[in-house]
Amino acid sequence: MNFVEELRWRGMIHDIMPGTEEFLLKEKTAAYVGFDPTADSLHIGHLVGVMMLRHFQNTGHRPIVLIGGATGMIGDPSGKSDERNLLDEETLRHNQEGMKKQFEKFLDFESTSPDRAILVNNYDWMKEYSFLGFIRDIGKHITVNYMMAKDSVKKRIDSDTGQGMSFTEFSYQLVQGTDYLFLYNNYGCRLQMGGSDQWGNIVTGTELIRRKNGGEAYAMTCPLITKSDGQKFGKTETGNVWLDPAKTTPYQFYQFWLNVADDDAEKFIKIFTMLRRDEIDDLVKAHRAGPHLRILQKRLAEEVTVMAHSRADYDAAVEASQILFGKGTTEQLHRMDENTFLAVFEGVPAYDINPNLLSAGITISDLCAVHTAITDSKGEFRRLVQGGGVSLNKERIDDPEMLIKSDKLLNNKYLLLQKGKKSYYLIRVR
Repeated sequence: MNFVEELRWRGMIHDIMPGTEEFLLKEKTAAYVGFDPTADSLHIGHLVGVMMLRHFQNTGHRPIVLIGGATGMIGDPSGKSDERNLLDEETLRHNQEGMKKQFEKFLDFESTSPDRAILVNNYDWMKEYSFLGFIRDIGKHITVNYMMAKDSVKKRIDSDTGQGMSFTEFSYQLVQGTDYLFLYNNYGCRLQMGGSDQWGNIVTGTELIRRKNGGEAYAMTCPLITKSDGQKFGKTETGNVWLDPAKTTPYQFYQFWLNVADDDAEKFIKIFTMLRRDEIDDLVKAHRAGPHLRILQKRLAEEVTVMAHSRADYDAAVEASQILFGKGTTEQLHRMDENTFLAVFEGVPAYDINPNLLSAGITISDLCAVHTAITDSKGEFRRLVQGGGVSLNKERIDDPEMLIKSDKLLNNKYLLLQKGKKSYYLIRVR
């Protein structure tokens, strides 16, 4: 398989150094993408780089995941207007461990194959450098003129904010170039990939290899992903969409992909799945014939959720979605973990009651009309019940004087009351 052609039809190439495609067709090599360990989880903004490495491994080459322990202590100026907060080594190591578990979902680190993925941390070699050693071994090979010409540097220096750029961040491209040189010398790495905002830093690495070793190395970047409405990809009202289920539940993760716009779905299914070109073409045709069926979004959400989490998490997310839209059952509600339950019913009106109310039992009419404000009166509640319009935990209520005890609680603390088809209320025992 032609790796470059695979990425090209998927819309995943922004810049590519001349000769890269020909070199990769000629021999197997290693390539790396760097990831800053600024949190103990990846978010979906990282997924483009992860997918580039996955395709690289899928075409028989060796992917290298570089955790930027050293560069994370400096802060990359690319696309930034402010200095980054610097992290200590303990935090960086903790973050690395969290990220590695997620990389393992996408890349093969375990096989004995020559294309087995490896994970490295640039802190492990950068910590050995003294300042004098670094400026002697690395700094003398790259001129200040060369470094100043980079867009990431010029934008910060020419900025109207007057903040300028510290020497720490100015040196970032030299540190990233040192990474490429180290991986070139120790792992035969001949390609570095990243987002298009990294082009200047990546090319500095190829230049350092050329000037110091007389070697030839290559560079490739992917476009920075944006949504069709111009908004930043991967951000929601609550912030990043994380791969860690404790930060973003699999249900919320699934819902993000399920709710992307049609134009975005056509683009994202090429970038974020391993589906073949003919499969995607068929899905696009079917989707365009019936956009209301959301065929692309459903398949996209399935593929990415299964990759990032598991088939079981995907099935649970679909089940949870059915509950919200009226097709769920009491059994499904009881199977749902608390985080997913709260994610599904996020934003619905909630009421707190004293646990003592359920110890002896309380009529559901008192619960809804006296101890909460779900209905204005017990008479209104009785009329709703007589009309078949009230459910508790997805079971229809036929008796307005039905006694509710603690055995009805979901996750030992919640009751879910539904009026009509779409009005939900959460009752919490506190």
